[in-house]
Amino acid sequence: MTHRTPLFQAFSRRSAVLALTTLASAAAFPAMAQTYPERPIKLVVPYTAGGATDVIGRVVGLQLATALGQPVVVENRAGAAGNLGAAFVAREKPDGYTLILGALTSHSINSVLQPATAGFDMEKSFTPISVVGRVPLVVAVGPSVKANNLKEFIALAKSKPDGLNYGSSGNGSPQHLAAELFKRQADVKIVHVPYKGSPQALNDLMGGQVDVVFDTLPATQAFIKGSKLRALAVTTPTRQAALPDVPTAAEAGLAEFEITSMFGVLGPAGLPEPILTKLSAALKSVMEKKEVKDSLLAQGASPVYTTPVETRRQIQAEVARWSKVIKDSNIKAD
Repeated sequence: MTHRTPLFQAFSRRSAVLALTTLASAAAFPAMAQTYPERPIKLVVPYTAGGATDVIGRVVGLQLATALGQPVVVENRAGAAGNLGAAFVAREKPDGYTLILGALTSHSINSVLQPATAGFDMEKSFTPISVVGRVPLVVAVGPSVKANNLKEFIALAKSKPDGLNYGSSGNGSPQHLAAELFKRQADVKIVHVPYKGSPQALNDLMGGQVDVVFDTLPATQAFIKGSKLRALAVTTPTRQAALPDVPTAAEAGLAEFEITSMFGVLGPAGLPEPILTKLSAALKSVMEKKEVKDSLLAQGASPVYTTPVETRRQIQAEVARWSKVIKDSNIKAD
């Protein structure tokens, strides 16, 4: 007869408990998928109401509620260039009841530019679910700039190094980094003038205080259509329906200059696979709806759906791309 010591017996009991717990958790996953969601879901938008991210969040949230059979409550948690809301979601329990509709390009930049203060790591703090929209940028100049197309603007900038300036919605913003990427690819020197948002930058562009911006289509299209600004190019592979006469940067002579601001839905890191699968399928059905596509297109956003694997890959590409721009241009956080 084998003699078992108290230590061996305690170890065996712990092993048995661990095994039972693991089996129980595994068994709970299918049940979790069947019953989720059982209560309202919070969709955090880390910016103020009325902006592009908020509008996209409310359109997607409304339809997601129908797809999942539970209310989806949009909660604005603005502050610190989107960091407060993103960090809040990163700390939440990964149970599928707190999600974020984020500006993934901005969050990717922030996680690189402000790693100590952002409150999240873009590649580790979240479970990617889907990209739902991409917003193109427009290269636009004010009425006083003597350039009718992108080639003429590049020639003008080369003729007077540091003699032209560009406005952005703030240091470290996608608009700022897009301009820095443009400077490198076009081999020009133009001076950065940061503002506290796009409206101020665009006002000064129309007033002649700055010469050019690299801003979003939703922010600029009304001024372009009203002939207050002149669009030189859009930063997408194809022309945009909202500005059909404006060439792409590639058509205008800058082949590698393709940039969009990416928006998507994420959960906290560790979201269980059954819940992730259910959310992914629900978002796929949402993004296939004509009313959702039409609503996003009206905001200047191109509707998109990506799988969780594709979403993770695209976020990694954003982080890598902007890390290089930040390093090459020696950009520092404020």
